[in-house]
Amino acid sequence: MLSSSIVFRRRAPRSRLFIALALALPVLASAQDTAGKDPRHDEAKDLDRVVVTASPLRQTAEELSQPVDVLSGEKLDQAKSATLGETLNKLPGVQSSNFGAGVGRPIIRGLDGPRVGVLSGGLSSQDVSTISQDHATAIEPFLADQIEVLKGPATLLYGSGAIGGVVNIVDGRIAEQRLDDTIEGRAELRYDSVNRGRTAMARVDASGADGALVLHADGVYRDQDDYDTPDGRQLNSFVKTRTGAIGASFIGADGFIGFSASRYDNRYGNPGEPGDPDAGEAGVSLDMLQNRFELKTGIDRDFWIFDGLRGSFASTRYEHTEFEGAEVGTFFTNEADEGRLELTHKAFGNWTGAIGFQVGDRTFEAIGDEAFVPRTSTRSQGLFWMEHGQWDAFQIDLGVRADRISTDANGLPGRSFTPLSLSAGALWRFNDAWRVTFNLDRAERAPAEEELFADGPHVATASYEIGDPTMREERANQAEIGLHYHGERFDAKASVYATRFDGFIYLADTGTFTPPEPDEDPLPIRQWSQADAKFRGIEAEVTAHLLDNDRGKLALRAFGDHVRGELDRGENLPRIAPSRFGLDLNWNADRWRAALGATRVMRQDDVAADESETAGYTLVDAHFAWHWDTDNQGWEVFFDANNLGDTDARVHTSFLKDNVMLPGRNFAVGVRLFF
Repeated sequence: MLSSSIVFRRRAPRSRLFIALALALPVLASAQDTAGKDPRHDEAKDLDRVVVTASPLRQTAEELSQPVDVLSGEKLDQAKSATLGETLNKLPGVQSSNFGAGVGRPIIRGLDGPRVGVLSGGLSSQDVSTISQDHATAIEPFLADQIEVLKGPATLLYGSGAIGGVVNIVDGRIAEQRLDDTIEGRAELRYDSVNRGRTAMARVDASGADGALVLHADGVYRDQDDYDTPDGRQLNSFVKTRTGAIGASFIGADGFIGFSASRYDNRYGNPGEPGDPDAGEAGVSLDMLQNRFELKTGIDRDFWIFDGLRGSFASTRYEHTEFEGAEVGTFFTNEADEGRLELTHKAFGNWTGAIGFQVGDRTFEAIGDEAFVPRTSTRSQGLFWMEHGQWDAFQIDLGVRADRISTDANGLPGRSFTPLSLSAGALWRFNDAWRVTFNLDRAERAPAEEELFADGPHVATASYEIGDPTMREERANQAEIGLHYHGERFDAKASVYATRFDGFIYLADTGTFTPPEPDEDPLPIRQWSQADAKFRGIEAEVTAHLLDNDRGKLALRAFGDHVRGELDRGENLPRIAPSRFGLDLNWNADRWRAALGATRVMRQDDVAADESETAGYTLVDAHFAWHWDTDNQGWEVFFDANNLGDTDARVHTSFLKDNVMLPGRNFAVGVRLFF
């Protein structure tokens, strides 16, 4: 238990504030003179041509040789969920972890945890979701303008924590360009039947008459009860979220400078420890609070050999408390400061490029029953350089990054690492419709805190975890070939990749148990270990444009992915995401949108020692929206249905799969406002 000197202050819910904000936006919008503006929702567009802000050169997805997916506009609205992982779950190569309704972290090509970087505006989210599988990300998908997924090693741009990929959330809290109108915004109210869930979100951006000063405010209120499953109520699966931010930017002729302040308050239950309601025993719940301050600036003008600069800084103060019923069990804190500077240089012949510098300082601490990792301070410095060469239909992308990472844990010798990453990519457009990409990457990752210093019982994994403070860097060598086709009737893309890990870090069963204690079951002892491993995979997506006339647009999308992860000695790695394939039929007319889809998740029987297999399942979903415009606003009524078959679905990557299943049949109804 925690010392009496540590006091946790419960934060009263502010549901009325968020609902009032959402309902007040139509009044704000109608008070503005927006004559001539089309307030309708963003029309469907080719997401391959959306600018990827995670690239310093601000290239589109189509111009990048590295595989990338982007969600925005209507596609993002249709996919939005309470967790980041579930929002991205239908992208090829991307699945979600699961620890109940409150936790869903992206898994990219079978890799998760500290190998996948989760960024907010290009800087780390700085939560503690990589430390334990029951910790949520401090990200609100409902406030995202755009979500970018860089697949494969992204260590070149974002350091050793991105050896498997990066998810970057663009929220627009700090405006970089002037608004098209004096006031712009959106709001949404929705109700979900499976959990009696109520969600309200609102966002407004406003500028003065000259457009130079842009102000921003946003907020989300979410209140979800325990969700229903085909076998009854999933106890202790509730989620309650309160989050919001304010921001301001000054935008001049040659650049911008701005700041934002945000607060993320999230409480959710751990369905793996539901307690015993019949005996009056409450379950385990987690209460997160993060305060974050960001400062960004940009210059778009020539100076010396450069033609642009981007600088950003974030200071984050994070805490969460794990309650055992009403009693405080464990208290986690994370204090982090991070800064990043990017300079793009003028063209030299056929070459453009960027150099950058990144620094970070983070202190993590856990106090209480589940403090299986000691107080740890980590300092990092990174320097990167990337070049882009273009010759008509052929391009080359090269890059290098060097980092210095120092980690100190209380009572243990400090460790220092110097990860070095190299990347080479090529893209050839051999006609107007076809292009092929080829990537070679060598990436290195410094071990995470829990991998080095864990020593104690970890309830989330139901085991006693032991780290190895002598671990070296994890190294990955990847090769990938991608093929893309953009035609009048068909769009298609596919990638085949193979990654060999030198010193892959994983949690291995030792076959031993902790000594028995009164009223306590022995825990299996698991050791963080290193061994050579290999991953091989394929992912593909094909869209057939079946109809495009006055009646609307009809398209059929098919997608699938498969990944296999195993040690070099032939043993399967644990909790590898299963293979999937799916079909979506989408219709889009002037005022109407409708979609019907099904995803088949295959049986996972390539399992590690002492790991159980997971049965396959099929999830069917449907979406419908009707849009209309008034004088100054665009309105949209929507209806979503998920898991229409009320299927028993269990996530193989979850430690809770034997006791926790995904939600059953759900119907969601709501209204969106755009102005």
